[in-house]
Amino acid sequence: MPLASLLPINKPLNCLFISSILLSSAVYSGQLLSQSSSVEDTLPKLNLAKEITLSGLSSGAYMAGQYHQAFAEDVAGVAMLAAGPVYCAQNNLQQALGHCMANPQSNPDLAAIEQALTQLRAQGLLAPLAAVAKSRVWIFGGSVDQTVSPKVSAALASQYANWLAPAQLQVVTDQPFAHHFPTDQPELTACDKSEAPFLASCNYDAAGKLLSHLLGKVLTRAAEPNGQLYKLNQHQLAPASHGQLAEFGYAYIPADCQQGSQCQLHLSFHGCRQDTSQIGEAYVTKTGLNAYADANKLVVLYPQVEKSALNPFGCWDWWGYSGSNYLSKEGPQLKAVKQLVDALR
Repeated sequence: MPLASLLPINKPLNCLFISSILLSSAVYSGQLLSQSSSVEDTLPKLNLAKEITLSGLSSGAYMAGQYHQAFAEDVAGVAMLAAGPVYCAQNNLQQALGHCMANPQSNPDLAAIEQALTQLRAQGLLAPLAAVAKSRVWIFGGSVDQTVSPKVSAALASQYANWLAPAQLQVVTDQPFAHHFPTDQPELTACDKSEAPFLASCNYDAAGKLLSHLLGKVLTRAAEPNGQLYKLNQHQLAPASHGQLAEFGYAYIPADCQQGSQCQLHLSFHGCRQDTSQIGEAYVTKTGLNAYADANKLVVLYPQVEKSALNPFGCWDWWGYSGSNYLSKEGPQLKAVKQLVDALR
């Protein structure tokens, strides 16, 4: 049976998320001149704090949640846009399609998921729950998202509400946005549509809102760019990235961080069909994150997943195409990204 026949047919599903699963899943930005090239750049020596923050969209949001569960000791906060509960798919494609996306009958089994996570924590394959509980979390779900339904996003919020104190968790579900990263930048896609590059002009500054919550203070952003976008050879920096990550990833490094000031690292995971082979440098320059990086001494790492026969649209693995241990510290993609983080320190 072709996988296409397994898809829910009640609502149209956005190719940002689904098309890869079928085979396996700014004003400021306009001013920014990318200094990356066809070969990798030489990174300056960075002085990075131990704790990091994370964000991601769609499959990237699932990946951000997985990284949080695996390495929570080093994570101060995580923001997830348009995703369901961590380990929603439970290493099962049918589960992913039936309960983790836009199926009207979606009903993620939080009790079964928690039981599986508890077993992995007991085996040392995930961080202790006490480490997860210290983080700040920001969850966003568009109310007209037809790729990940609001009820699936609500299940993610319920999952984290069981782990965190109320003040640490902020959930946004009242915005009539489609499946994309919402911005207040002009000349992107319409806010009620989900189409490439899956960055939308919504008069909504998601980058500023998520970073302000994760860092626990109201942030300002730079009016003019002062940093540089570096192109990184992921395969050289992270041996585990071979066969999992694309050869090149990106890091935006503000001038202060290039000159040795202590800075904090933020990881931002793109969604399906958002890697640079498909939309150029749009995701690494137009979410609005880089403007906040300049003003707040943040280095932003944009890891890039590898497209393959199993993953032709460049989704992060949240259902098991890279192996059944994709969620744990031994998961191929999680190991690769952790090596990238360690290489930057």
